[in-house]
Amino acid sequence: MPKAPHNHLSFYSVGISYKKADAGMRGMFALSSTAIENLVDDAKKGRSPSLAVISTCNRTELYGFASCADDLISLLCEHSHGSAEDFQKIGNIYEGDAANRHLFLVGTGLDSQILGDFEIIGQLKMAFRRSKKIGMLNAYMERLINAVIQASKRIKTETRLSSGATSVSFASVQYILNEVEHGNEKRILLFGTGKIGRNTCENLIKHTHNKKITLINRTKDRAERVAGKFDLIVKDYAELEEEIAGTDIMIVATGAQNPTVAKNLIVTNRPLLILDLSIPRNVDMDVSELENVKLIHLDELSVMTDQALQNRNRFIPEAKEIIETIITEFDTWQESRKFAPTMLALKSKFSAFKEAEIKSNRTKINNFNQEQADVIADRIIQKIAGHFANHLRDEDVNTQEAIELLNKVFKLDAQHLVLHE
Repeated sequence: MPKAPHNHLSFYSVGISYKKADAGMRGMFALSSTAIENLVDDAKKGRSPSLAVISTCNRTELYGFASCADDLISLLCEHSHGSAEDFQKIGNIYEGDAANRHLFLVGTGLDSQILGDFEIIGQLKMAFRRSKKIGMLNAYMERLINAVIQASKRIKTETRLSSGATSVSFASVQYILNEVEHGNEKRILLFGTGKIGRNTCENLIKHTHNKKITLINRTKDRAERVAGKFDLIVKDYAELEEEIAGTDIMIVATGAQNPTVAKNLIVTNRPLLILDLSIPRNVDMDVSELENVKLIHLDELSVMTDQALQNRNRFIPEAKEIIETIITEFDTWQESRKFAPTMLALKSKFSAFKEAEIKSNRTKINNFNQEQADVIADRIIQKIAGHFANHLRDEDVNTQEAIELLNKVFKLDAQHLVLHE
């Protein structure tokens, strides 16, 4: 089991996901960008030496080192609206190799609500980059996320798991195409132009060729930037109620922490389809009380997959084979990392032997050549150390027992056995 370089901490993945937590519960544990920053800053005050946090519509998870999982669970609960009691019912805890494997499955889209969702790897990159920037990413986790990124790239290029579009935003477009008659001719209002909103807009244009799309965002200039790319209409936030009254389909992706659309905003009796792509829910459930409104949440969209998505199941074995290859490479690095401090201490001990012998014989040998003695001794030290390293790499050798034997035989200084990052 991998240990952190400080105080024998273990690597954990703790969090909640769509698998056991419904939209309401995911909303309770959801973290805004500010909340994530505060959580990591809090962890930096002695609660974890290395931590990365991700919060998406499908999951909120912490990846990091701690003395026990409860330390990370406490951080999550303190900075979200979730409770420890709720977490016990719907939370996931992975430790050591299991945590590594879980991160690989998440990062490659195999654990996504929509199989093959490759947007998640970008969100993971951002999370780990954010931690590295403030000194909260150790060498172990940096190596791990790079391995996950490598696996994601290989799966995307070497398998057809990523064929077609894969995301919640694409699922919403698929729903319109499959369930709404003449969906490409309907008036569509997109409320919210963050990442999900932008992706939804792009998928709408690409797959429906519908140009009757209006964008509204609290910050109008952001909506205008998106609209300019596709030559769409932008309206002021103050016109939201009026625009809802004149639309056929409303897609909500505001990313707010509280509902932004409620029953009182809907003043029309005409049929209205509302697709809520947000966690927490951005559309109040009270809109369902209106007979003319049909409300669909992203959890419902995610199970309405087309044949192309179902066909992706055939490529799961290929994807997992790639993951296993890269996990094996990571495990090899991890194993070598265990004895790296011992090898450093051993070389230091040999160098001390060398210096003592040279000093002792410098005056005893006529025409003693210090430079030649250093070169020869260093080569011998390198060859002996190489033999020890090869022995420790041997898969038939119990690495920990061999390390302990070397430490005992050569009386290596215990402080050299800590690998500093």
